[in-house]
Amino acid sequence: MSARVLGPAVTTPVPRETWNAVVKADRDALVSQSLAWRDAVFATGRHADASRLYQFDSGRQVVIPLASRRGLPPGCGAMTSWPPTAEIGGPICADGEIARPEAAEILADLARINALSVEIRLRPDAGEHWLAAATSWQVERHNTYILDLRGGFDDVWNNRFRRSVRTAVRRAERSQLEIETGRSALLLGEFCRLYDKSVRRWAAGRHEPAWLARRLLSQEMSRARLDQMARHFGDDLTVWLARVQGRPAAALIVLSSGSYAKYWRGAMDKELAGPTQANNLLHRLAIERACEAGYGFYDMGFGDAPPLIAFKQKLGAVARQTHTLRRERLPIHATRLYVENAVKRAIGVRG
Repeated sequence: MSARVLGPAVTTPVPRETWNAVVKADRDALVSQSLAWRDAVFATGRHADASRLYQFDSGRQVVIPLASRRGLPPGCGAMTSWPPTAEIGGPICADGEIARPEAAEILADLARINALSVEIRLRPDAGEHWLAAATSWQVERHNTYILDLRGGFDDVWNNRFRRSVRTAVRRAERSQLEIETGRSALLLGEFCRLYDKSVRRWAAGRHEPAWLARRLLSQEMSRARLDQMARHFGDDLTVWLARVQGRPAAALIVLSSGSYAKYWRGAMDKELAGPTQANNLLHRLAIERACEAGYGFYDMGFGDAPPLIAFKQKLGAVARQTHTLRRERLPIHATRLYVENAVKRAIGVRG
């Protein structure tokens, strides 16, 4: 569907070939803005494609990823980029930046959408124009952690990795870890089993029932979702697995697109991975592979837990600001947080 009423022409949903062309022309596009990510989101059938293409008289095209939950009456749901997790969707355009009047026109159009809430998460350092134009939107600031690879792996190893990481990697190399890479069904299954162990460990550390933790994380990481990601990313999804005497100890998943390699998920058996420093070695190998393949950045994602932040910083990742813009007709976000916190307090969850 296309529409034009004073301002840019709007097409929704965005045709796949147009999305792909705009992403390829945007040198700063993230993995989570790629066509493969979009296709994986909608492949589950839980969400409908509500993305919008804005075409300005100047010739500029801007894609806004948006998804809505299927099965809800019109005007009763939320539109977000991206569900089911808070990955970055945000504007995509050929040069990565637009003028403030254009940003204002886009946000004005998004504010008119018939939905209880509209939420988009801008990518790191998206520019002041979006924030200046978002005067009627709620704005939340976050940090995402990104490692610059543009100097090559030798520069990363010598100047970005902390000394403690280099020491840990050397220790891991002496631990005779067995490393496997690929995206076979076997590796995907091993990752899911390690992830389940990690969920139980996280739940125990927070005094949270394991069943609740699994339920909260089921959409974020299930075997079905992992299979969809593998199907749509193809060779751009790699599982890195470390074994200790044949037993899976640690694993991570890296997705690639454009200028970015993205550390998407990690999991481990702490009793095996801790003494061998398997996680440090896996990241070292994944980062080296990304450098060899010519990627400019290693995206380590969000993180607000101090140990997680410290781990990413030791690997040389630097905090870069990103912002969530939210427009609500009812206080949905605040209510959801209140209910979640009340439930956690009632069952004794910590952290």
